[in-house]
Amino acid sequence: MENFRKVRTSEEESPLPFPNLPPDVVEMKVKEGSKIRNLMNFAMAQMELKGRRQIVFSGCGRAVTKTITCVEIMKRKLGGLHQVTKVRYKTLLEVWENQDPLPGGGAQNLTVHKNVPSICILLSRDPLDPNQTGYQPPEPQHGPEPQLGQAGEDTSGSSSKGLKRPLPSPCKELLTKKLQVQVPDGPRGSGSTDHYPD
Repeated sequence: MENFRKVRTSEEESPLPFPNLPPDVVEMKVKEGSKIRNLMNFAMAQMELKGRRQIVFSGCGRAVTKTITCVEIMKRKLGGLHQVTKVRYKTLLEVWENQDPLPGGGAQNLTVHKNVPSICILLSRDPLDPNQTGYQPPEPQHGPEPQLGQAGEDTSGSSSKGLKRPLPSPCKELLTKKLQVQVPDGPRGSGSTDHYPD
């Protein structure tokens, strides 16, 4: 494969795995190189400014993590969203071109079919069927909305779910031990050991 170079990747088209979606539902196709800020700006405009009731985020392969990140940001920003998650496999078609073709022969292309994990997440302002597989109810709201930084991560310092616990008290035996110090060449003789209280 060292003589081959990938020239094209295409994704097998498949219908969204959610029944009864409105025909104009917005599908955010998240790619590996997509910028979270750009995705979120568009998605938030659709939900807030255009008043959409539902939106779908989808991604496959290495974009799955970024897809989940976008969904979690939107749930925090808007709140009260019902969620249904579907996981499946998608087929990617990769076309590889031979960089060192045989003399007298044409350029040999190789087509590779790859099955990669894929995720589709439906977010809805309207209630969804809680009995369907992958359903998550809206999370209860806690305190003020977190501030999002450059990459979309929470920069508010602490999570609203985090708990502050007191530090454990030091062990008693550590408090009562005495420190032993080696004194190199002192007035009391070489190598004597002195005991100093804490």
